[in-house]
Amino acid sequence: MCILFCRKAADGHRRASLLLSSGKLALYGEVMRMTIPNILTIVRLLAAPMVAVMFLYFTRPYADWFALILFVTAAITDWFDGYLARAWKQETKLGTMLDPIADKAMVVIALMVIIGFSSWSPWLVLPATVILFREVFVSGLREFLGDTAGTLKVTKLAKWKTTCQMIAIAVLFSHGVFEHYLGMSAWGMDQALVDAIFAGQEPDLQGLRWKHTAMEWAGSVGLSLLWIAAALTLITGVDYLMKAMPYLKDDNG
Repeated sequence: MCILFCRKAADGHRRASLLLSSGKLALYGEVMRMTIPNILTIVRLLAAPMVAVMFLYFTRPYADWFALILFVTAAITDWFDGYLARAWKQETKLGTMLDPIADKAMVVIALMVIIGFSSWSPWLVLPATVILFREVFVSGLREFLGDTAGTLKVTKLAKWKTTCQMIAIAVLFSHGVFEHYLGMSAWGMDQALVDAIFAGQEPDLQGLRWKHTAMEWAGSVGLSLLWIAAALTLITGVDYLMKAMPYLKDDNG
């Protein structure tokens, strides 16, 4: 009787071990499912810190150029990875988890770099603060809600918010490019000669006027888009909080 009981216990233990092992393998297989959309998302995530690295290893305006190209390329993959995942039916939990993280990493790091190096920094601080505050707040809210956060779907307005943020940041990077090309073109000129060129009294052989115009337009457009993005960010943050309120009520019973 004792031997029979031990055998049954051993068989039960083996079945439990097999079920646990199969569950672990299934989870591992899900995590390690390296589809093309997932690879694009991971590349975008890794590209985020590289935007800052560009300004450590390259002088300007080359750092601005490399950061701009890297950021625009990463922003394009943000559209492609989602489109390909839906078109090829390759949507995974890994991709769903990493996609918003990659977006936030790109935006937060790029804003940090722009505020640190742009001549328009004082005007950028407030909209950037609104964007960063919302991202931190919503991330904390999602962490608190846990599995419930998955029921709060991303709205179209939130997608437009992300698009506006990325366009604004790309334009602001181009402002840095024009700003430094203008400085390089005016190198060695005294202020009187520069003033005469802008007044049309001297020939503009270095293209100072169009570079200055491009710099001003890039700065103004980029700043305007960033303010619009900040407004959309604030609206979507409040909307997310309102949708989460039913899950934040204390149980009195």
